[in-house]
Amino acid sequence: MSSSTNTSKGTCESAEKTHSDPVFSWPVRIYWEDTDAGGVVYYANYLRFLERARTEWLRSLGIDQSQVRERHGVVFVVREAAIEYLAPAKLDDTLEATIHTIERRSASMTFTQRILRSGDGAVLVIASVRVACVAASDFKPQRIPDSLFS
Repeated sequence: MSSSTNTSKGTCESAEKTHSDPVFSWPVRIYWEDTDAGGVVYYANYLRFLERARTEWLRSLGIDQSQVRERHGVVFVVREAAIEYLAPAKLDDTLEATIHTIERRSASMTFTQRILRSGDGAVLVIASVRVACVAASDFKPQRIPDSLFS
């Protein structure tokens, strides 16, 4: 999934209300490069952690994004993201980036994602992210190939 990101005017309230067991979880450790001068994770880095979880979720399903581009001529890009920052992560924290719910439409998917601190399970971030399937050649919307999620 592309790392291009647009912030939407949406809210994450629905993400809070639809909490369920995650369908996928990916571990994240916080390094110096992830933090600001105060040793706190820089806010934009949470988007990278969410991106990694979505990418690794696809890999866990046997979906390689490079092969999807080659075989189907499509890529996934972030169409919108709404994110709530509830508590900070700090240097050396271990986190879990999760995907809680998925809505699939013909040309897009919406994910409810969270970032939790591994030790105490504290929810640090709640996000709603919608990715669009687009043609790799011109970035026009395309139907998600049925063979990807059948």
